[in-house]
Amino acid sequence: MEKILVTGGCGFIGSHTLVDLIASGFEVICVDNNVRSSPRILEGVEKITGKKIKNYKVDLCNYDDTCAIFQENENIAGIIHFAAYKAVGESVEHPLMYFENNLVSLINLLKVAQEFEVPHFVFSSSCTVYGNPDVIPVTEQTPPKPAESPYGYTKQMGEQMINEFCKSATRTKSILLRYFNPVGAHPSILIGEMPIGKPANLVPAITQTAIGKLPMMTVFGDDYPTRDGSCIRDFIHVSDIAHAHTLALQYMIDKKNTKSAEVYNLGTGNGVTVLEAIKAFEKVSGVKLNYQIGPRRPGDVIAIYANNDLARRQLGWTTEFSLEDMMSTAWKWEQKLKADEKFYNGKFSKFN
Repeated sequence: MEKILVTGGCGFIGSHTLVDLIASGFEVICVDNNVRSSPRILEGVEKITGKKIKNYKVDLCNYDDTCAIFQENENIAGIIHFAAYKAVGESVEHPLMYFENNLVSLINLLKVAQEFEVPHFVFSSSCTVYGNPDVIPVTEQTPPKPAESPYGYTKQMGEQMINEFCKSATRTKSILLRYFNPVGAHPSILIGEMPIGKPANLVPAITQTAIGKLPMMTVFGDDYPTRDGSCIRDFIHVSDIAHAHTLALQYMIDKKNTKSAEVYNLGTGNGVTVLEAIKAFEKVSGVKLNYQIGPRRPGDVIAIYANNDLARRQLGWTTEFSLEDMMSTAWKWEQKLKADEKFYNGKFSKFN
């Protein structure tokens, strides 16, 4: 079994990737400082997999603490790096916090990857690297435009740092995975998205409004040049995203990569407006959502969705879950959170 370090493993995509890696025969080590996640999510991972998860509560911006993980765990074959701040609006308000957290942590990981000769590195990137593209769907060759937020810039700079690092490194190869909009929950409904505080992403805002945790949600803008005036996004089920990481690792382990760093889009290829996503949720849940139209939000891209042909062809990746599946599992997860008072207490303050 290859040993894989997953940073941000208590987070939304990280926890689902732990499950997928274990199902595919990998040994996993989790690291998460739990500033914006809960270690309790690992209980769900352990129920699904039947495996005890080793977790380090470490801030990756601390090099010595990061290095100590690799000293304690020999022969780590790969790193999957999720750990980062990710709220677009917050990054506009606090750019230095985003640059420091997202870039220093990445630099430290690349340093230890070099020192301990870790052969495989998978980076959690984002479609925000494309900015407001001139043509959609975007391919991996679509020229990046200026990012619309400091968060987007951290992903652009992160990709650039990894590319330059892999050119110079004799051992480490990398795959950069550009996510579009991961949503939903594991089909078991034992793990899902658990935003701390008010959610910055659409689907948790929808489910928390529907269940009454939030009194109302806001659609940020209905005057965009789209078919109904709201932004267009490419929503993809989190389990489909998670499986792509396992495939990316296996692709490098099998020495199929032809470049030191390769890039893949992870999206369904279907553009869905914010208002269409709300309608899809109302259909599967039977709940009429209380929402209002508000002004545009700084940092939001007008419309973006993926051409995913390259990931399908090279990695053998396919998407299994529909938009209705995404909304249905997200809603069941929200209902589970409310039913379980250990998890559901307003601000999730018991986690911290």
